[in-house]
Amino acid sequence: MSEAIRIGIVEDDPDWRRGLADYLAGEPGFQLIWTASSGSELREALLGDEGSPDVILMDIMLDGRPEGILLAEEASLATGARIIMLTSMEEKELILQSFHAGAIDYQIKSSFEKLPDAIRQAYRKQSPISPEAAEQLREEFKRLKALEREFEAKKMSDLITPSELQLLGLIQEGYSQPQIADKLFITLRTVKNHVNHILKKLGVEGSKEAAAKVKDMGLLDHKNERK
Repeated sequence: MSEAIRIGIVEDDPDWRRGLADYLAGEPGFQLIWTASSGSELREALLGDEGSPDVILMDIMLDGRPEGILLAEEASLATGARIIMLTSMEEKELILQSFHAGAIDYQIKSSFEKLPDAIRQAYRKQSPISPEAAEQLREEFKRLKALEREFEAKKMSDLITPSELQLLGLIQEGYSQPQIADKLFITLRTVKNHVNHILKKLGVEGSKEAAAKVKDMGLLDHKNERK
């Protein structure tokens, strides 16, 4: 017979704590070794004779504050236990903070029937992210990707002068360097100098590559705004 999964619960609502303890007690292969309602009780439990849990169910909101996030990091570092965060709401910022603190899953309390499977998967280190948490993480990754792209575009925009951007726009449209010289009423030598400066700034080898890179950042869409 395999060893029971040792579980700790941190929950400040006595009714919910008792109900959750009773619910998990009916599951085969689980051993509830302690419950705690606050940070101080958690620390006492971690120092007690019961030993370290394999999985801790951690309520995010304790006494009206998201203290569970800090306690999750503390408990994870102290015991190596896998932390499943519990909450009554889908708060994106709290979800992200929970994962930063070392939690491996995030479960909505109203879906408590999913907890037994979540605990077993956490114990086996196979815990999939809940759909609610996954959606929030996807949104955050999209936001961070957009910010990264905006930063790169701003950095490139600061490198390229308006006249260089105009020249790159013409290259992107298919103009040759002599045609650009004629269109802008400048010498071919000036065009070549501009191109050489641009290639050095962007770290690319060809003018078409430079034009494509600037277009990909969306800068050619706004070239008229910079005139």
